[in-house]
Amino acid sequence: MKENGTIENSKIYPSPNPHIKLLEITYWSCGYRVKGLLAVPRKKGNYEAILYLRGGMQSIGMVRPARITQIASEGFIVFAPYYRGNRGGEGRDEFAGEDRWDAVYAVEVLKQYCYQDRIHIFSFSRGGIMALWTAILRRDITSVIAWAGVSNIYLTYEERKDMRRMMKRVIGGTPSNKEEAYENRNALVHIQDLKASTLIIHGMHDTNVSFEHAKFLEEALITNNKVVETWYYPEFTHYFPSKVNRQIVKDACSWMKRQRGM
Repeated sequence: MKENGTIENSKIYPSPNPHIKLLEITYWSCGYRVKGLLAVPRKKGNYEAILYLRGGMQSIGMVRPARITQIASEGFIVFAPYYRGNRGGEGRDEFAGEDRWDAVYAVEVLKQYCYQDRIHIFSFSRGGIMALWTAILRRDITSVIAWAGVSNIYLTYEERKDMRRMMKRVIGGTPSNKEEAYENRNALVHIQDLKASTLIIHGMHDTNVSFEHAKFLEEALITNNKVVETWYYPEFTHYFPSKVNRQIVKDACSWMKRQRGM
């Protein structure tokens, strides 16, 4: 078994932006070959790095080249793991279970392309809880953005009746009969170990990941004396209008560049 974060291979991936090079990377995580998409600006520079953690499950919410190149064009090297079991990767997507290590070790992939020591996490939806775990388990993350991010696994089960079958199958049961499995995914109880500055972005009419997730995370961070900023939008849902979305990406990337960690 190869060392975690070791790159097995890489291949050119079609890029929608001529100024950004895309590579599909296969790397090792916990004995599995996992895949992800790397975006690198073609113009030479000393770029900071972003780990982009996607939302969804399996093919739903898959990494989009347009999104990765959009963020990279703000002056970053970006790596977005697909998580295990997806797009030909080995293993099984576990919805913030052992697959959290795919995000943790994806940072090692970034370090092989980025010569800065400033590494950020930009997450969306399900990626929110993956981002929290990554920043909790590592000490080299400068900042975290949780956009419409899941923070409370119990709340997800309670609110998303349409996801309960999937969660029962993947996690092994319900919160009442598989308490340990759910608690093992509960990042909020370990938030004191998070050292990165955090930005929470959330639409207050979000019905996919309710605004309560943002409030739970904000409260946990404040209670533990962490650096946190919130951008809440009372008029938006889980998905923001394209023009607004693009501007928030620019503003969020500027926010990351200003952070110094803890």
